[in-house]
Amino acid sequence: MFAVFVALVLIVASWLAYLYKDIYWARKKCDWMPHAPAWPFIGGILEFGGHTRTIDDIGRLLNNPSKLCFLQIANHWHIMVKNYDLMEFVLSSNTILDKSSEYRYIANWLGTGLLTAPGYKWRQRRKIITPAFHFSILEQFVEIFEANATIMVSKLEREALDKESVDIYRYITAYALDTICETAMGVKIDTQDNKNQDYVFAVKDVSRITLTRAFSAWRGIDFLFQFSQDYKNQQKNLSILHGFTKSIIDKRRQLLNEIKPNNEDKEKDVFGRKRKMAFLDLLLNATTVDGQPLSMEDIREEVDTFMFEGHDTTASASSFAIYLLANHPEVQKLARDEQIEIFGKDKEKTVCYQDLQDMKYLELVLKETLRIYPSVPFVGRITNEELNYKGHIIPKGTILMLHLYGMNHDPDYFKDPEEFRPERFQDLSGKYPYSYIPFSAGPRNCIGQKFAMLEMKSIVSKVLRNFELYPTNPPHKLVLSAEAVLKSLNGVNIRLKKYNWAQN
Repeated sequence: MFAVFVALVLIVASWLAYLYKDIYWARKKCDWMPHAPAWPFIGGILEFGGHTRTIDDIGRLLNNPSKLCFLQIANHWHIMVKNYDLMEFVLSSNTILDKSSEYRYIANWLGTGLLTAPGYKWRQRRKIITPAFHFSILEQFVEIFEANATIMVSKLEREALDKESVDIYRYITAYALDTICETAMGVKIDTQDNKNQDYVFAVKDVSRITLTRAFSAWRGIDFLFQFSQDYKNQQKNLSILHGFTKSIIDKRRQLLNEIKPNNEDKEKDVFGRKRKMAFLDLLLNATTVDGQPLSMEDIREEVDTFMFEGHDTTASASSFAIYLLANHPEVQKLARDEQIEIFGKDKEKTVCYQDLQDMKYLELVLKETLRIYPSVPFVGRITNEELNYKGHIIPKGTILMLHLYGMNHDPDYFKDPEEFRPERFQDLSGKYPYSYIPFSAGPRNCIGQKFAMLEMKSIVSKVLRNFELYPTNPPHKLVLSAEAVLKSLNGVNIRLKKYNWAQN
């Protein structure tokens, strides 16, 4: 019996030694940068105190002259990055394209869609999807942006006007989900009429679970995670998310089948031009490299990815923009003056693509919002080979965690970074281009950034044309949570009063 016990101990010890030998050598190769404290087996996991503190915890670790930090978590090692040169080196690379292992925690939901796909698959999918973001297609979406914004304004007038506090995020999230489904998917779902609320909650909860697992020693282990309450919640939420996506795909496929090939009217836009295929239509008609149609699973993971990225990020950013405008009346006035100049006496005139393009000051507001509250606070990549960076070694298998939020709030890149000053984006000549990358940068930048900017302009413009924005009393303080998307756990609360456009 004793011999069996000794054998088991030796086996476990050998396994641990094998598991951690790579970490030992990675630490040695990365001795050119500061290292976070590390405990045996669990590494530096105790440096983190939960998702509401993640931004501050990473900021603390990167508060050193090199703006880099080596961090071990269990049997993985990371380099946390707020260093400009390394940020540019990684994002501009055509070889460091694979997302980091933390993205696997979201794979049960998004599969290997465009966000999480390895480099070889990402190239193929990006080529298929890129035509969906041609300006002529985006131009067709403006009418849908405006129609859904009109619904949101009417709900705010009925439910939120003159109240001491209203969580604007709740309304904008419903608007954004309706908009992404009607534009990119070609299907109306009426979330603003209180439908599909379980989908909204499921997105929020799966995002929270994903970040929790990324910074937890035991939850990061699949075998142990399945015994947690979060695992049960995740499985329930995945059923909701995938069921919703499938219903969207089935509904659009049915609509396309009902369009007869010779019925050209249904294939034309309001100007009589041949309607270009949008996102989901492209997927339903796409083929793989071997000429086969995309499978249902292929389509589902891309739809899941774009449903998530296309509504959650824009809802977050638009809400933060309105919050900042409510708390900075001088900026709000300049933004509304621009609206008055564009719309004149008729705030209800049909909004066109050019109107949104002409909102130059509002664009500065949105850029500054995305600097202060970047929708995606971190980006992760992994090295598939050993890299030489300025004479230093970055080991194979290193997770590079790029701290975009930290860059945006670093006074070395932005003077007085905590101040809300949209004018700072009027002239960025001579600045560091990779210090501000709200839609990432390089080959794997966000494919939907023009779509997102147009949608955000549309909704914030609509709000400014209809309401005066004020802070709550006492002022609402956001509790930021760095999940898959940056959010405020206690809502984004402001006060609304009807704006009298006739006084202009």
